[in-house]
Amino acid sequence: MILPILKARFADALQKLANNIDPYLEMIRPSQDPKFGDYQANMAMPLAKKLGKPPREIAQQIAQQLDISGICEPPEIAGPGFINLRLSNEFLQTLIKKAIDDEDRLGIPDIDSVKRKTYLVDYSGPNVAKPMHVGHIRSTVIGNALARLLKFQGHHVITDNHLGDWGTQFGMIVFGYKNYLDAQAYKNNPVEELSRLYRLVRQKMDEPHDEVAAIVLQETAKLHAGDPENLKIWQEVLPHSQDEINRIYKRLQISFDHTLGESFYQPMLADVVEYLLKRNIAVETEGAVGIFFEEKKSQPKGEGKSTDRPEGEGRNADRPEGEGRNAVPMLIRKSDGAFLYGTTDLATVKYRLDTFTPDAVLYVVDFRQSQHFEHLFKAVRLQGIDHVELTHVKFGTVLGEDGKPFKTRSGDTVGLNGLLDEAERRAYEIVRENDRDGTPEPELRETARRIGIGAIIYADLSQNRESDYVFSYDKMLAMTGNTAAYMQYAFARVRSIFTKGNIDATQLRLSAVVCRLPSADCHPAERALALELLKFGEAIDLSLRDYRPNVLTSYLFELSNRYSVFFEQCPVLKAENDEVRTGRLLLCDLTARTLQKGLELLGIETVERM
Repeated sequence: MILPILKARFADALQKLANNIDPYLEMIRPSQDPKFGDYQANMAMPLAKKLGKPPREIAQQIAQQLDISGICEPPEIAGPGFINLRLSNEFLQTLIKKAIDDEDRLGIPDIDSVKRKTYLVDYSGPNVAKPMHVGHIRSTVIGNALARLLKFQGHHVITDNHLGDWGTQFGMIVFGYKNYLDAQAYKNNPVEELSRLYRLVRQKMDEPHDEVAAIVLQETAKLHAGDPENLKIWQEVLPHSQDEINRIYKRLQISFDHTLGESFYQPMLADVVEYLLKRNIAVETEGAVGIFFEEKKSQPKGEGKSTDRPEGEGRNADRPEGEGRNAVPMLIRKSDGAFLYGTTDLATVKYRLDTFTPDAVLYVVDFRQSQHFEHLFKAVRLQGIDHVELTHVKFGTVLGEDGKPFKTRSGDTVGLNGLLDEAERRAYEIVRENDRDGTPEPELRETARRIGIGAIIYADLSQNRESDYVFSYDKMLAMTGNTAAYMQYAFARVRSIFTKGNIDATQLRLSAVVCRLPSADCHPAERALALELLKFGEAIDLSLRDYRPNVLTSYLFELSNRYSVFFEQCPVLKAENDEVRTGRLLLCDLTARTLQKGLELLGIETVERM
C-alpha cells in the first residue's frame, strides 16, 4: 500500500505548519493524469490561506522538509502549489514483488493492532412470516460485503441476523392459520401456504370497515402474553419459514455468527422499560411510556438522518405505520402494556454490549428507518453509553423500469428466490450460447449459477448505497461495463493465458527470483497496471471509510480496464524475451488474484472460463 507510506512521510514535513495535520494528509491522492506523476498533494493552497503566505512558497517549504528518498523521484511543484510525486521504479518493484509473494493478502498488511476493533454487523433481518423478497437483497449483500471487508482488514467481526420473528406479522399468520388454512396445501408446501395466508389477511386488514386488523392485534397480544394455542402455532410455522430463508442464504453463500430474532429479546423488555423509568430517561404519560428528546441541534457523525425520500424496501419494511418509525417521542410501551420495536432494539443494544463488547455496531437497514435509528441512538446515549460507535448504514430502493419500487406484473413484491432463479436462467442461456468447447452440462450450470448470482450481488454493490437503482437483468448480465460478468470474464481471460501456455502460476511465482516490473524500459501500460494493482489496499480502506462497497467495485472496474489496455498493447506469451515474458506473466497472475480476492470480498465467486 502506497498511500499510507506517503502520508507518514508528509506527516513529518507538516508538523511545523499545522497542529492538526490529518485533514491535509487526506489531500494526498492518486493523480488523475499520469503526466502530473503518480500521486499529487494539494495541501499547500489551504495551508497558505491559513498562514497568509503564497501557496507555491508553502509547497516549496513542504517539499524541502519532505523525505521521500527511496520512494519517489524528487517532487515537482506545479501550478499554484501542487506537489507532484512520481514513484521510483525500484520502490514499485519492491511492492510488486511483495504482493506476488503474499499468497493470501497480496501484500496488504493487517491493520495496526492499536486500530483493531470489534465490529458487530446487523444485516438482512427479514420478517420470518413470509418469503424474502427483492427488498431484502440490499441489506443482505451490503452487510455481507462490509463484514468480509472488515475481517480482511484485520478487525474482529461478529455478524447477527436480527430476524423479525415476533411482531404483528405473526399475529396475521396466527389469525390466518386459525381461520383460512388449507391443510393439504400446507402439507404439500408450507411456505407457499403461509405466504398465501399472509397475503389474504393483509388484504382483509386493508378493507374498509373490516374488523380483521383489530383481531390480528388481539392475536398478536395473546402470542406475546404466552397464549398456549398461539404459541403452538408460532412454534409450528416458524421452522418452515426459517428453512426457506436459510436456503436463500445458502444460494448467496452467506452465513451468520448469530441469528437472534425479536423473540429472543422478549423476556428482557419489561426490565428495559423499568430501568429507563428508574433512571428518568423514560416517562409515563397517559399509561404509555416513552423517551422524550430535546430539540435536535447537532448530530454525531454516522448516526443517521431523517429523509423525505420515497419508501424503499428493507428489513421489517412491512412494520405497521407508527411502530418504530416517524414516532415522536420514542414509545417503548403502549398504554395497553404492549412493547414496541424500539423496546426490542434497546434490549438488543444492551445484550450486545454486555455479551460481545463491540467497539462499533453497524445497522444495515433501509433509509425509511432513519428516524427510528436516530431515536434509538439518542436513547442509548442518554444512558451514558458513549464508548461505542452506532451507525445506521442506510440504503435506497430497488426500482423497476418504471421508476417505481420493483414489482411483478400483478403488482406483488418480487420474491428473492424467483429473482435468483431468473438470473441463473438468463446466465445459463448466455453461457450455453457462447460455449464453443462442448463444456459438460454440470460445468455450464455451475458457471451460470456463479454468473447469475454474482450479477445480482454486484449490481447492488456497485451503486452508491444511498441511491435508488433500476433493476435490469440485461444490464447486470452484460459482458461490458461495470458488471460482475465483465469482472468474471476479465478473470477468466487472464487465467486462459496460463492454460494456453501450459504454465503453472503457482510454480511461476516460486521460481521467479526478481520481477523486472516496473523498470525503466517497460511499456507504459505495464507500469500503469502495476501501479493500479498496488492500490487494492487503498480501495478497501476507502470502502470502509463510510461503509460504501461501491468504492471497491469502481476499483475492480478500473483494474480490469487497465488490464485490457495492457493485454492489447503488451504481448505476454510472445514477448520479446524470457525476462519480459516472465514479468508480464507475473503481472497477469497478480491481476487475476486481485480480481478474485476483490470479488470474494464482495461475496462473488469467479469462473475459470466463460
